[in-house]
Amino acid sequence: MNFLFHMLLSGADEQILVGNFMGDFVKGPLADRFPERIELGINLHRRIDSFASRDDLFQQSRRRLDHRYGLYRGVLVDLFYDHFLVMEWHKWSDEPLDRYLARTRSIIEQQYGELPERLQKVMPVIFEELLPSYGEVSGIGSALERMSRRVVRKNPLAGGEAELERNYDGLRYDFGRFMPGIRRYALEFIAASS
Repeated sequence: MNFLFHMLLSGADEQILVGNFMGDFVKGPLADRFPERIELGINLHRRIDSFASRDDLFQQSRRRLDHRYGLYRGVLVDLFYDHFLVMEWHKWSDEPLDRYLARTRSIIEQQYGELPERLQKVMPVIFEELLPSYGEVSGIGSALERMSRRVVRKNPLAGGEAELERNYDGLRYDFGRFMPGIRRYALEFIAASS
């Protein structure tokens, strides 16, 4: 789950940040289930995912990975892009990463009651274990191991960090070219919706 990527693309609106953060945990029609700006954040999350699924650079990253990962290649690329975002954080934010994570966690905790129950349970793990570890390939490996256990059916996610190591330079190149376009797209969506 590329939490950091989605959080960064939320802009300055705190409720959009909360909605974008929780996007993977909210399924189906929204039908006024959340406050308006949180709902906008969930829609932004869905738009970002849709943009990535159609983007040539993201698809190029998927194609770099071994075919045995099948549909999970997109999941791997999502997580790998969070790794590169941590590694190159200074290019995308003026705020130090540790300060950013503390600030955004505080914002999200203020809206704790809006979060789906499953996300409420894993939020400490996200901020205390996962996100701080994403700068290391081993941290990506731990996240993939954790995800593989949560998926009900048999999956190849555990050990997928080997694909990050094997394709590191190419994936980093794709990420660097992908980020400006997705960032522009997210900002335009937010501006058009405000």
